[in-house]
Amino acid sequence: MRFQLTEEQRELRAAVRGVIGRRASAGSLWLVAPRGGAADSYSPAPPRGAAQRGASRPATVDSGPSLDRVLWRALGELGFFSLRLPEADGGAGLGLPEAVLVFEEAGWALVPGPLVATHLAAGEVPGADTGETVVAAADGRLVEWLDEADVVRPGAEGAVPLKSVDPLTPLHRVPAPAPTDPVAVLLTAAEQLGTATRVCELAVQHARTREQFGQPIGAFQAVKHLCAQMLVRAEVARAAVYAAAVTADRSDIAAARLLADEAAVRGARDCLQVHGGMGFTWESEVHLHLKRAWVRAQRGGAITESEELLADDLVA
Repeated sequence: MRFQLTEEQRELRAAVRGVIGRRASAGSLWLVAPRGGAADSYSPAPPRGAAQRGASRPATVDSGPSLDRVLWRALGELGFFSLRLPEADGGAGLGLPEAVLVFEEAGWALVPGPLVATHLAAGEVPGADTGETVVAAADGRLVEWLDEADVVRPGAEGAVPLKSVDPLTPLHRVPAPAPTDPVAVLLTAAEQLGTATRVCELAVQHARTREQFGQPIGAFQAVKHLCAQMLVRAEVARAAVYAAAVTADRSDIAAARLLADEAAVRGARDCLQVHGGMGFTWESEVHLHLKRAWVRAQRGGAITESEELLADDLVA
């Protein structure tokens, strides 16, 4: 049996893409062109005031990232956070497959903020469903965007600041790991899938346009192999993530998370290999995808936890 997205699911994904793209065009997200535009690409926006300061890094690195509340409310109005709430409670009454699609899109576009925590709080925390309230929660041993949150869920007590490898994801660490929510694990896998897809696209685009020795670097076998392997990992992860969204089985979710983490991290590293040194510059988004993938991979349900869950399931 072949599973295809419904017309409603495609429209939902396109709507999220449009909201993110319009906000990115305003220069707020480090991203300046919507997906599917003329270049079919997002590009990092130049930091405000960088030209006057002669700065070579984004202002957010120096002053700390600030959450885009306008985007947050726009996502709330679209129903991003209330997607799975019953219609009687003001939600869309949709399910995990639709949630996976929109979180995949957010991962593709590097949307910053505690998306998973706020989505899970919809219906419990006033204002979370509409994007008026930003919610932070401990996920494993990490809390993302603690200082920017309006509401912090129980479990984040005693959190201490932690230096984050991702300049757009401030972190705190809690003394004891928080219980793992399988939905949070699946939505993280969806974000990782978005990153895996995006870095594959970036690598192929660069391989087609960058020339060395009079021909595109994509003509070289080593680069071809890197791009092909990225595509295979992303598509295998896609099948696993979409299937887990349908079954909602903990073992399926654990398998999807393992595959998505691998596809995102290895894909971003290979994308950097294709880009070379320019992939590490602030004019490129490639290194940001790798850093975000590293951070997500440390959330609850990470490698060891998912592997142990699968092992227990096999033994049982």
